[in-house]
Amino acid sequence: MKVIGLTGGIASGKSTAATHAGQLGAHVIDADKLGHRVYEPGTPGFVKVVETFGEDIVDADGNIDRRRLGSKVFADPAELKKLTDISWPQIKQYARDEIESLARSDSNNVVVLEAAVLLEAEWQDIVDEVWTVFVPPKIAIKRATSRDGIEASAIQERIDAQLSNEERLAKSDVAIENSGSVSDLKEAVAKEMKRVNGSPVGVST
Repeated sequence: MKVIGLTGGIASGKSTAATHAGQLGAHVIDADKLGHRVYEPGTPGFVKVVETFGEDIVDADGNIDRRRLGSKVFADPAELKKLTDISWPQIKQYARDEIESLARSDSNNVVVLEAAVLLEAEWQDIVDEVWTVFVPPKIAIKRATSRDGIEASAIQERIDAQLSNEERLAKSDVAIENSGSVSDLKEAVAKEMKRVNGSPVGVST
């Protein structure tokens, strides 16, 4: 079984790329969905997050309000690190468990782990290749403001807090530039999927 780590910055198109890989037969693991499991009421992650950031992040239904939590951490690197120190190891373990389960049931499959923080969290040791989908920051800002209705300045803050394209690409095995159409992106993903299905994949260094 071959495991692809798919990453990219905000509005890069990584989710579209992951979806298309799934349409081409890959089993897609969404790290963001695994992150939601960390925050489920009653779990060790939930308890640690609430203890660290306060009861006011819990909504009326007893769930962690991710928007409130985000407002506490995104503007403060020290607070963000507290959160990632809790969540990243647990998300990685969930991903590893799912990959190992898939390896036992379908060793010929291709697995795509879609994770925005793949490189920041240093999860390269659980994948065979790293693919980075990227666009220039100006395009990312334009797409994100149109898609999410968020001010350009807020998107720029998110971009500044992430690894740069250059830093990501230096740690990647495959670069997928996504300044063109959705069809162009799908074609690039299909090309890489065909290669992975047809040739050995070396462990990323």
